[in-house]
Amino acid sequence: MSGQFEAAPGGGAAVVLDEVEISILRSLAVQLLELVGPGEEPVEGEDPLAALFSEGPSKPPDDPALARLFPDAYGEKEPDFSSEFRRFTENDLRARKREDALALVRALDRAGADGAGDEPHGATRRSGRRKRGLPDGAVELRLSLEDSRHWLGALNDLRLTIGTRLDVSDEDEEGELYRLPDEDPRKPMVMAYLWLGALQETLVETLMP
Repeated sequence: MSGQFEAAPGGGAAVVLDEVEISILRSLAVQLLELVGPGEEPVEGEDPLAALFSEGPSKPPDDPALARLFPDAYGEKEPDFSSEFRRFTENDLRARKREDALALVRALDRAGADGAGDEPHGATRRSGRRKRGLPDGAVELRLSLEDSRHWLGALNDLRLTIGTRLDVSDEDEEGELYRLPDEDPRKPMVMAYLWLGALQETLVETLMP
């Protein structure tokens, strides 16, 4: 897998992805949406201001990946403070993470739709290959500054989730996990983890002033 973000003319970022990469990235983002959970439907007639300050859960999630995405603000030493903080922030944080993942999915869907015809708009696939020098089946995906920030959040959440499933720690950057044989069932997930890290790193560099 490749994937290197570069600055796009007029702001934002651009990256070239092939069909397999788009499919993998979209599938991971959809799984992230399923993990985070659906948005809460507002009750008919409910005061929007009251809904804004509605209370969320007070305990951390049981799923280790969700617990990584929604950690205790004050750690185990201050459980009461962490519980109170979570009650009034987790719903908003979940909504923000859903928004980030949805922005990623929608951008990939637009790229696929735009690249399928003879006159692409905002992305180039096949028909624009000779003009732009892209490999067959590849898409040049351009993101606005706002979408780039959503992608940055979604990529970070995906890496945290996969890293938790793989039990990756800060000490594992050069550890045994990165030298797995091809037949190890964890290998595809490790490769995805490393690829997402490269995407995230180059996107951060692109957005730096």
